[in-house]
Amino acid sequence: MYHYFDDKELLHKMRRSSGEIMQSLCHFLKEDYDIGANFYLVGSGAKKLILQNAKEPVDLDYNLEIVRCEDFENCRHLKECVRKSFNKALQKQGRPDCEDSTSSLTSKKQRYFCSCNQIDFSIDICITKKDEEDHCYRLIHEKTGWTVGDKYYWNMAPCSKGIQCKAKCIKSHGKWALVREQYLELKNRYLQSNDHHHPSFICYMEAVNNVYEARKHWKK
Repeated sequence: MYHYFDDKELLHKMRRSSGEIMQSLCHFLKEDYDIGANFYLVGSGAKKLILQNAKEPVDLDYNLEIVRCEDFENCRHLKECVRKSFNKALQKQGRPDCEDSTSSLTSKKQRYFCSCNQIDFSIDICITKKDEEDHCYRLIHEKTGWTVGDKYYWNMAPCSKGIQCKAKCIKSHGKWALVREQYLELKNRYLQSNDHHHPSFICYMEAVNNVYEARKHWKK
């Protein structure tokens, strides 16, 4: 069953280590390939909703937003530049190379200790860009089993502005604890039913919507 991972000291170590790696990644991208990028924490780490299933590893999700490069449409080259720079940043900390998946680059698990607690965690990086209307796109690497035939392209991410507005309203009324309760309940419900069609972001949207729709019943 899921529970909230709220060891502040360990979380601080995880975020500090991840932040250093991401800063190095952006530095190597600029120095080696003249590519400008910013990064920011997203997902459960950014929303203070990090869950752990028993003693299983957790991850921190980052968006790496490409803001300047010679050719945004050369997606294969762009993904390779980021992958090589990420590996270089990981090696700087004595960590092994990353793994390349369809929509992200993932570091190998690393164990952190603090007091009597310990945790294995990894970093997931999604490469993104924005258009003139502020729509967000994710770089997708569609694998075919034959490297030369792999496809690389930008895919528009679902719009989350509506959810962001609802979340802001909930926080402004001091009711974020209700979202935490809902989110944990939903994650465990889908876990028990072996439901793999509700990833974390879908559970988050459902939790925010449920709490927002019940706002008339909030106790002041």
